[in-house]
Amino acid sequence: MGVDDLHAANLTKFEASKSLKLPKFLILRFSSIGDIVLTSPVIRCLKEQVPEAEIHYLTKKSYASVLMHHPQIDKLWTTDGTLDDVMDSLQAEKFDYIIDLHNNLRSIKIKRKLKVKSFSFRKLNIQKWMLVNLHINKMPPIHIVDRYMETLQKFKVKNDQKGLDFYSEPGAENVLSKLPATHQHGFVAIAIGAQHTTKMMPSDKIIRVIKALKYPVVLLGGKEDKIRSKQIEMVCHGKCLECLRTIIARRICTNCKSI
Repeated sequence: MGVDDLHAANLTKFEASKSLKLPKFLILRFSSIGDIVLTSPVIRCLKEQVPEAEIHYLTKKSYASVLMHHPQIDKLWTTDGTLDDVMDSLQAEKFDYIIDLHNNLRSIKIKRKLKVKSFSFRKLNIQKWMLVNLHINKMPPIHIVDRYMETLQKFKVKNDQKGLDFYSEPGAENVLSKLPATHQHGFVAIAIGAQHTTKMMPSDKIIRVIKALKYPVVLLGGKEDKIRSKQIEMVCHGKCLECLRTIIARRICTNCKSI
């Protein structure tokens, strides 16, 4: 069997056409920073285990910087949220598969419009509501990354256990050189903010974590988190390792994501 025959045989696994059209995937995840980063194993594993795949990714414009330097995304699409700004262009791409990692009204609208085979992330909204409001835990003992990876089962793509990826713009790592001397040999970054209160780690728990750490800490947050971060810093001051310090950084900025 020649090289061309092997290539064609491999493509049949992904329902490629007789013209040897390479499979084109559209990944959907609109927000937010942490959730988008948690989808990075899907991008990496799909690209490395289905190397002939062409990967497109659609997210909100406000989060484009999280993905714009990712080397395994062939084309990054952004929307202002209405989808009217991208729908016609997405239709013209003639995708083979949609990997829906958001599974909300927006992604449903796209799937209905594009009319291609799709695989969707299980959100488990009822189980999450029960956990948050009734404190009854019916969530499966499966990491969210592995739940994302379930959408790739048809393609026999498996989690490579290499963790998460984030690719910052060239030179963004220079922000680390601006940290104080106490942080130049390693530190722990803790994001204290979140879009919803129920997703925030309580201050008392953050303080307990900081006191137990042997490394200096960088607190990540936005302007709305400044008062809380100062309160955490005041409580930890003098009660932790001598090298412990806290620094405020913006949550929605390249420097913060680089940290």
